[in-house]
Amino acid sequence: MRALEFKSKIKNNQITIPARIQSELKTKQDKNVRVIVLVDDSDVYDDMIFKQTSQSQFLNGYADSDSIYDNDTSNLNDSTN
Repeated sequence: MRALEFKSKIKNNQITIPARIQSELKTKQDKNVRVIVLVDDSDVYDDMIFKQTSQSQFLNGYADSDSIYDNDTSNLNDSTN
């Protein structure tokens, strides 16, 4: 089996095969082919990486000294202090 690679767009659920590739596919007999479609999902991947990176960077900015803000401060407004 040999590979023929080309870029195309899906339009109306059809993939256009460039003329240069069509000429290599012309034959007098039927041939079996294996089709692999790689869809450009860089936008989805970029969003996922951004979310992961921003979350880890946010947590990296948390220092032990910030734990003072984690304490219950409800008694600060108590008039008995």
